Amino acid sequence: MDINKILESQRQFFQSGATLSIKFRIEMLKKLYRTVKKYETEICKALLEDLGKSDYESFMCEVGLTLTEISYMIRHTHKFARERNVYTPFSQFAARSYKKPSPYGNTLIMSPWNYPFLLTIEPLADAIAAGNTAIIKPSAYSPATSAVIKKMITECFSSKYVAVVTGGRTENATLLDKKFDFIFFTGSQSVGKEVLRHAAETLTPVVLELGGKSPCIVDSSAKLKLAAKRIVFGKYLNCGQTCVAPDYILCHKSVKEQFIKEVCRQIKKQYGEKPLCNPDYGKIVNAKHFNRLCGLIDKNKTVFGGETNKDTLQIAPTVMNNVTWEDAIMKEEIFGPIMPILTFENFSELYALLANKPKPLALYLFSQNKKHIREVTRRLSYGGGCINDTIIHLATSKMGFGGVGESGMGAYHGKEGFDVFSHSKSIVDKKTWIDLPMRYQPYHRKMYGKLLKIFLK
Repeated sequence: MDINKILESQRQFFQSGATLSIKFRIEMLKKLYRTVKKYETEICKALLEDLGKSDYESFMCEVGLTLTEISYMIRHTHKFARERNVYTPFSQFAARSYKKPSPYGNTLIMSPWNYPFLLTIEPLADAIAAGNTAIIKPSAYSPATSAVIKKMITECFSSKYVAVVTGGRTENATLLDKKFDFIFFTGSQSVGKEVLRHAAETLTPVVLELGGKSPCIVDSSAKLKLAAKRIVFGKYLNCGQTCVAPDYILCHKSVKEQFIKEVCRQIKKQYGEKPLCNPDYGKIVNAKHFNRLCGLIDKNKTVFGGETNKDTLQIAPTVMNNVTWEDAIMKEEIFGPIMPILTFENFSELYALLANKPKPLALYLFSQNKKHIREVTRRLSYGGGCINDTIIHLATSKMGFGGVGESGMGAYHGKEGFDVFSHSKSIVDKKTWIDLPMRYQPYHRKMYGKLLKIFLK
């Protein structure tokens, strides 16, 4: 595949103005929606092959959320694309001031392997709604899903509008060496740094959706049964391979033992006595990540689970107790089905502790204490999160989703998705029927000086 040829054809297509029409954008979104529906069965089969996802989970967490975002953009693109009048200072009389959303142009969307369909097509829908062209680069670690995406997009769009480039590091490097108008990347922090480094060479704006160690706090007032139920769901969904999964638990010492009991009970209830025999329980994406995760499990601190199957690349939902910050599992993002539990005694100590950690993509708090809820949401910096639940904050087009600091920059979903793929032009339309003389030389005319001071106060 000639990347240079594709990019040049997309530049010419964008410069023709073909993508600027709101009617065209909505038609393309509708076409994308129909194509996703057509390929739904194939998409689910591919997700099963790549990650062991059941049809139910594939629809709930990937296909369904993607269709929701596309349909939301179909309904709202007209509104999002409107010019917005703003106040005009009296000193600029007579004029109209307004903001005009404009597409960046030729965009690059690089997606990860853990939610390979959702995190490819969802940002594509936002890019299309905003009026851009796009080159999509799905992950090489999810080849079955990447193949379906390429087949689907090739059928749906001309490559001069939307194209798919498959492959691995060589193709990634080639794409990053090209000049795009905007880059949208979802993946690890290490690769995100490379993307940002390349983008800096051409001063290309970027959105980075990264990850990190997202804490989950359980205080002494939490409803433990419900907390355990929701934490187990969020932690072990997709075998823990979720960027906003609770990475570790910070549990109040007084309720830790009861919390662990409830967690173990919930794992059995949700995944069965033998999770590795559960046909709806997925797998680790490849041997490399499987071996990395196995190396993080400390058998001496494992109080539940720990079973592995090298042949199927599966690791059972695992709970580790008495974990410290010095343990290997606390040195990196886990991205797997291992739940380390740490404890605290004084809630106020958490602010300083977490403030000195890299800013996480998500933070979760289970509490009935209104003061704790108010203080955590006010004082700590993180991308987003939930009170008394996990993960669900990203499952809406009404709120932006994104990181902060080490966990990323920029947000998307719904209006924020449209805005992030757009540049907002600030424009003053100055009228010609009057021209106030105060700004022109000579400046020594005292009357104009007095008027200028009045206008600019």
